[in-house]
Amino acid sequence: MSGIPDFEGLAASFRRQIEERREEIVRLSADLVAARSVNPPGDTREVAAVVAAELESRGFSPRLERLVETMPSVLTELDSGRPGPHLVINVHLDTMPPGDESAWTVPPYELTRKEGRLYGLGMGNMKGSVAAAVHALDLLRLHPEAWCGRVTLTAVSDEVVFGEHGAAHLLRALPDLVGDGLLCGEGPGFKRLSIAEKGVLWLELSATGIAGHSSSVTRLGSATARLAEVIGRIDRLNGLRTEAPEELRGLFPPDDPGFELTANVGTIAAGSFIGQVAVTGTAGIDLRVPPGMTIDEAEDAVRRLADSVDGVTVRRIKGWDPNWTSYDTPLGRAWAAAAAALGTPEQELAIRLPASDGSRWRLRGVPTLCFGPQPGFSSGVDDYAEEDEVLRCAALFAAAAVRFLDSAEKG
Repeated sequence: MSGIPDFEGLAASFRRQIEERREEIVRLSADLVAARSVNPPGDTREVAAVVAAELESRGFSPRLERLVETMPSVLTELDSGRPGPHLVINVHLDTMPPGDESAWTVPPYELTRKEGRLYGLGMGNMKGSVAAAVHALDLLRLHPEAWCGRVTLTAVSDEVVFGEHGAAHLLRALPDLVGDGLLCGEGPGFKRLSIAEKGVLWLELSATGIAGHSSSVTRLGSATARLAEVIGRIDRLNGLRTEAPEELRGLFPPDDPGFELTANVGTIAAGSFIGQVAVTGTAGIDLRVPPGMTIDEAEDAVRRLADSVDGVTVRRIKGWDPNWTSYDTPLGRAWAAAAAALGTPEQELAIRLPASDGSRWRLRGVPTLCFGPQPGFSSGVDDYAEEDEVLRCAALFAAAAVRFLDSAEKG
């Protein structure tokens, strides 16, 4: 049982207070959307300044941490002054590019509020979560008697390209940031709660060919043809399904896409002139590896496909294995209690298809849950978040944090 005399009453109070802040949360969301932070190039200076100023206005002392000048992350800590666990709430500041802006029906860099939705680049992924996390932390500041330990908010750069300048840098530079639990604002979409993520494996194929005029080429003699042969084989890996690991059995539908391997050919470059045999070429392959398979196994599968084609080699760029957190942990129980106290319907568990910074903490043994107002699998044209979901996310973050940090729930 919780040591909080009336946890349900506190959660209800959080819900009311968040509702009273609706216009403030919308205003902060508008400021975040207006602060451009597309990655690449990943310049987060403007949006970091918005977050830092908002935190300062609420009595926090945020600081900027950066490995390069243009990619600051914002950190701020809230300490109860009493011993207890350390919870990290992680969100990211950079966004995907808008793509063809003429395809948008709303301005990408201006918040549009209509029909219960907040439109704007990054609202789903994940500036809506940034606004929610800031207000959740402020509720914890106003109720220090309800929890023990400390909370750190990390609003990081360089997440959408899996770069080394955001969370990766912070965890290297600040080992204490690992903490005892992580709430990540990267939602899996469709109002679900993610306890697991696919692994990521980036490979580079390199091919060489036999130099000569195009009139002298033979079958699979050019680097381009050799790449194409292997790429066609890799494409047929898409849809390969794995068996759920024992810890995840029975938690997801049998046809859950989280147990499917995907292999995307992201880039191809080969040759120098149409009338000459391509002597060199490269292709970048992005595999999302489901639980039940390791990235080593996925890489071995690609290597076997490439081995029988002369002149093609495989190099790993980066990668990490699929990872998950048992829902039956103090963090999972805290989230469930918060959801129940807030009257939230039982949430479907999900395996995130894209990766998140949550993997960086899980791979260090830290229980991690991912939830946010992103409406679908990933952001795109007319990116949006439901306004009520942004508010619900803030209340859930605050209530789950209190329950997790309650001293009676330690261990």
